[in-house]
Amino acid sequence: MSVLAAIAVLALLIVVHELGHFAAARFQGIRVNRFSIGFGPVLLKYQGPETEYAIRAFPLGGYVGFPDDDPDSEIPADDPNLLRNRPVLDRAIVISAGVIANLVFAYFLLVGQVATVGIQDFQAGVAVPQVLPETASVAVKAGIQAGDIIVSVNGRDLGATPDAITSLRETIQNSPNIPLNLIVQRGQETLALTVEPELGSDGKGKIGVMLSPNVGTRRPQGIGEVLVLSADAYQNLASLTAKGFWQLISNFKENAEQVAGPVKIVEYGANIARNDAGNLFQFAALISINLAIINILPLPALDGGQLVFLLVEGLRGKPLPRTIQEGIMQTGLVLLLSLGVFLIVRDTANLAFFQELFQ
Repeated sequence: MSVLAAIAVLALLIVVHELGHFAAARFQGIRVNRFSIGFGPVLLKYQGPETEYAIRAFPLGGYVGFPDDDPDSEIPADDPNLLRNRPVLDRAIVISAGVIANLVFAYFLLVGQVATVGIQDFQAGVAVPQVLPETASVAVKAGIQAGDIIVSVNGRDLGATPDAITSLRETIQNSPNIPLNLIVQRGQETLALTVEPELGSDGKGKIGVMLSPNVGTRRPQGIGEVLVLSADAYQNLASLTAKGFWQLISNFKENAEQVAGPVKIVEYGANIARNDAGNLFQFAALISINLAIINILPLPALDGGQLVFLLVEGLRGKPLPRTIQEGIMQTGLVLLLSLGVFLIVRDTANLAFFQELFQ
């Protein structure tokens, strides 16, 4: 059920994205002849008065189709309601509407979480949700256990801020083979422990634990506080996502392995649904913002790439030749599909089930 919940989240976000394109076109009176979720063979379809609605076999995306691209369309080529015959601004609105829909939907997902589940408040210290088995000897030797809260390191308090986890992580990484004095909260007990980070292959210290912010949950009072707290959470989430993309782009070689495909995203979502279904709101908001940022990148076959074509058209006063546009878009599509297949194969092979199967 948790896997189905994660898949449902992904499918919903794809629907929202495509609905953005669809609604922007229809509200402007632009003709739309296809609305499809997924690619490949049709599983279900409904033919409306003007638009065919379909669910296809491979739910790795979706698309909104226009008669402009249909060689069998009976609509005259000079019809003013064809997308290609509209001004650049009208077409830009249609192309960017999917990204806008994902960004707006992410905010309302956070509103849903804050209103029903509550808002997470940072509390003093850094949580240790898990002791990693591959390097557990360091943490076990020090007496650290899953569920501990590290409240200070070397006499420096780890406050109730998002920076606490960064501060602790940097201290550990910068202290290989140097003992660190920790104050740990374990239930009602306060313990003084000493841990000596071991030198990792990257030259940084590590103690063999996962770290996470120490957060609690509180319920907001009134709709006004719900909206304000949701806006704060949205700003933090969007900022962290944008920083993550910048780090990936600026230092791709070191961060390439962190790129996740649909399988890995579903795995993350399934784990969240299994442990705390209420956090699916935030998970969905995070993925929705990621989808928006990915789609606005100026790459062929993405919304951002099409916006670049429109920008060039606006500057030249006429579009690039159709053969050039199609060549660029088809090349980009092949590259994106190849990347998608690679990520699916890699992430599937790394699933715990397959790791155990081939041991």
